[in-house]
Amino acid sequence: MNTHTPNMRPVIRQLDDAAINRIAAGEVVERPASAVKELVENAIDAGARRISIDIADGGKTLIRVTDDGWGIPEDELPLALSRHATSKIDGSDLLNIHSFGFRGEALPSLGAVGRLTIQSRVSGAEGCELSVSGGRVEPVKPAAINTGTIVTLRDLFFATPARLKFLRTDRAEMQAISDVVKRLAMAEPSVGFTLRDVSGGGEGRVTFRADAVTGDLFDALRGRLGQVMGAEFVDNAIAVDAEREGFRLTGYAGLPTYSRGSAVAQHLFVNGRPVRDKLLIGALRGAYADFLSRDRHPAVALFVDCAPDKVDVNVHPAKSEVRFRDPGLVRGLIVSALRHALADAGHRASTTVAGATLGAMRPEPMPSQPRIYQMDRPSPMARADSYAAQAPGFAEMQNQYSGRVEPVIETPEPIAQAEPVEHRPLGAARGQVHENYIIAQTQDGMVIVDQHAAHERLVYEKLKKQMAENGVAAQALLIPEVIELSADDQNQLLEIADDLSRMGLTIEPFGGGAIAVRETPAILGEVNAEKLLRDVLDELADFGGSKLVQEKIEAILSRVACHGSIRSGRWMRAEEMNALLREMEATPHSGQCNHGRPTYVELKLADIERLFGRT
Repeated sequence: MNTHTPNMRPVIRQLDDAAINRIAAGEVVERPASAVKELVENAIDAGARRISIDIADGGKTLIRVTDDGWGIPEDELPLALSRHATSKIDGSDLLNIHSFGFRGEALPSLGAVGRLTIQSRVSGAEGCELSVSGGRVEPVKPAAINTGTIVTLRDLFFATPARLKFLRTDRAEMQAISDVVKRLAMAEPSVGFTLRDVSGGGEGRVTFRADAVTGDLFDALRGRLGQVMGAEFVDNAIAVDAEREGFRLTGYAGLPTYSRGSAVAQHLFVNGRPVRDKLLIGALRGAYADFLSRDRHPAVALFVDCAPDKVDVNVHPAKSEVRFRDPGLVRGLIVSALRHALADAGHRASTTVAGATLGAMRPEPMPSQPRIYQMDRPSPMARADSYAAQAPGFAEMQNQYSGRVEPVIETPEPIAQAEPVEHRPLGAARGQVHENYIIAQTQDGMVIVDQHAAHERLVYEKLKKQMAENGVAAQALLIPEVIELSADDQNQLLEIADDLSRMGLTIEPFGGGAIAVRETPAILGEVNAEKLLRDVLDELADFGGSKLVQEKIEAILSRVACHGSIRSGRWMRAEEMNALLREMEATPHSGQCNHGRPTYVELKLADIERLFGRT
């Protein structure tokens, strides 16, 4: 890396303002979406109620942000383009920050790498305009404009053409801009947002629109999340509202059965600021660990609010990460609040499950030639071969019915006055098909229950409750296992030693950087202690906390529950099926199995009638 001539000391130089601004722009403005983020945040800080964003060619040739905020007076406009000039803080306390922006770097940085024009007008004054191109500032001149500000950025990175080579396609950059605008829209339900693609000129095409939403905190947030994340999310999400020692967590969390294949639907905010913080992501993962497999991700929009002095937002150039004064408190709040909210949801499962089921049951299109149904049925010989190929013993079932109907029992008169079983959430069992699926009738539809998955979840919840009441049994090692680690790794493990001990894993220092493992959880059997501890360290590095030991124990309980539950293929009596349905209604999390899959599907009568063309 050293390109200087040997024996020649390099001279220390003071960089000029243009170079300083281009360096700052490299940190603040990584791509067009970064510029949009800075400009929209400025508009929100200016008290705007309506913000319009126009984009051309993925933001490479044009970014224009129009707002109806307070505006900038003519005499302050040149100062707005000076580095570290801002109206949002006085510099006396960098922790007492109540606005998105506070560094005063965005506008001069953008003016250093693009052609920037600011038009602004404050109420009761004339409009004014100021332009800067590649760092060269032009004089202020009059402008015809309504109250508010219009910031136009053209030819981004024209002054640093090497950066253009690292940008992605126009479509990819536009998608990144859309994601930024949507995250900011979630944080400000009372502000209206419009995003247009004006590539090619003209009025352009509206790609995202969110009108201002009124109402209390949760009504407004629900309305805005419906605009941004879709009605399907809000229909399958539960409200979260919890508070602990000056921190408040609000928002909506998706049901486990409404999960995604990636973390794209996870939106986290701290004091209204969108962040991607590993502490919060780790806490979110820990809260859902008991309901989702590792390849599934929950959909959430969660807001952490606290006094500004309890969080440092000035630890990342793009302000996308934060540092809490008490990270353990925040993590505990998120995990406990989400688990309580999910428990309150009871047996509820995602409505998308029923939607997918109905989609799979659409009527077939009418063929041009009439079907000869007798030819479509497999012959008895073919059916026997099919059964024999599936598993030994199936061939004997070929002449047996795999479904049966339970008779509706008339109840005595005194009992008949009680609420009919069909009015219960999961209804009354009416039959069993393939010795695995319970068919129940509800007041306005029907429910199909996977008896094995449902009972597996019920047994698992009982085992967890027993473990919580009786603790995790630990087995002492005859000879403690000593593991050599670095001093930093040793300190990290000793900081969570009490948490590990509660889970049956007892460790203590053993001189230098070594750790002695004296006890391991009995339920795990023979344990590779070194691998376990190193996995815990990896999780601490990735998420700022570790639930690995607890997850391993719960995985064992899950396997025990699987073996102890009603097996597929078991014939169940009507009273057994109804007892299972009543227990599901009374047990939290019974709407999904231990891997996040649904345990039942509910079909409304109106949807069923629509399948048959009766409506």
